[in-house]
Amino acid sequence: MAAGSADKFSVLLPTYNERENLPLVVWLLARTFQESGNNFEIIIIDDGSPDGTQEIAEQLEKIYGSDKILLRPRARKLGLGTAYIHGMKHATGNFIVIMDADLSHHVSLYFIKQKEGNFDIVSGTRYKGNGGVYGWDLKRKLISRGANFLTQVLLRPGASDLTGSFRLYRKEVLQKLMDKCVSKGYVFQMEMIVRARQLGFTIGEVPISFVDRVYGESKLGGNEIVSFLKGLLTLFATT
Repeated sequence: MAAGSADKFSVLLPTYNERENLPLVVWLLARTFQESGNNFEIIIIDDGSPDGTQEIAEQLEKIYGSDKILLRPRARKLGLGTAYIHGMKHATGNFIVIMDADLSHHVSLYFIKQKEGNFDIVSGTRYKGNGGVYGWDLKRKLISRGANFLTQVLLRPGASDLTGSFRLYRKEVLQKLMDKCVSKGYVFQMEMIVRARQLGFTIGEVPISFVDRVYGESKLGGNEIVSFLKGLLTLFATT
């Protein structure tokens, strides 16, 4: 069944040192949901940010109400995949939105796409149609392009952008995928699409213009790149 007026959207929002971004991303999300008439909740999964992100989340919970903003923190960084699994335990919506708190994503396009094709998953793509990336240096563009090219050649996933971090899922589909996935870090996003293809779920894509974060620094570092390559080889060996 396509998304409709009776649906509820649960946004899973992992954070680490997002004090400056969090109030703005919550305001943008709340405005988008209210304008579209969709019921929503935003679940903030903060991994012990030392910059005071959790205190900001607590203030937002008071402003918007505890039915709209749910702070579900963890003591330390435990990986992106486990953050989503943790958030899912508290989600009450029948559609789940997973995203970063870096202000790089556009929510309303995903609602429209899901309704058009009644998809199980709607994923943003920087590598199809009029999608693109703005604000990255050449090194980061090469890393992203290279990672995506490798996954396309080795895994043939049936989606054009496997490393993006904004997706809309049916809740029951996301739960099945999480039960299958073994990755914990950034490779989690890639594995979710690969497993979705294996299980026969339908995937719609929305071209997005990805604009680099307004505040703070990217969490992508050398350890994440090594983890991604290891995860890619593991998936290749098991698919």
